[in-house]
Amino acid sequence: KVGDRWEFGTWSLAKDEMIAFAREFDPQPIHTDEAAAAGTAFGGVIASGWQTILKCIRLFVDGLMRDTAGLASPGLDELRWYKPVRPGDRITARAEVVEIGESKSSPDRGRVHFRIYGVDESGETVLSAKGLFFVARRPPHPSLSPTGGEDQK
Repeated sequence: KVGDRWEFGTWSLAKDEMIAFAREFDPQPIHTDEAAAAGTAFGGVIASGWQTILKCIRLFVDGLMRDTAGLASPGLDELRWYKPVRPGDRITARAEVVEIGESKSSPDRGRVHFRIYGVDESGETVLSAKGLFFVARRPPHPSLSPTGGEDQK
């Protein structure tokens, strides 16, 4: 229901993991080059934002979505990175249900909007994203039918 919250666990990244990921997927000097990153406002290598959201999504899937009737997701909205993640930072993945509803085109599906967060050890949010997920809806219980279940005999 709206307002339900979960905490899925904590992750951290070593500098070599950050650099390896960034070399393949986000090759910007602030993520891949220690000398170049040292001369920036960040003062050193920081994790690619893509790597940080993926770490949180992995814990979200492992901790919640694998045990649901999840069908698909059309994507994320409102993805924000508020604070850089540095080597060794410990980030906790959290999620909250912010909206639920029925699918307008498929009555056997529901829509669940989650806000996914990454929170550092000082309690500051380092990232957030709003995700829409489609889930299978449960069939109505026979006792809830207009005939009180009589048609189920």
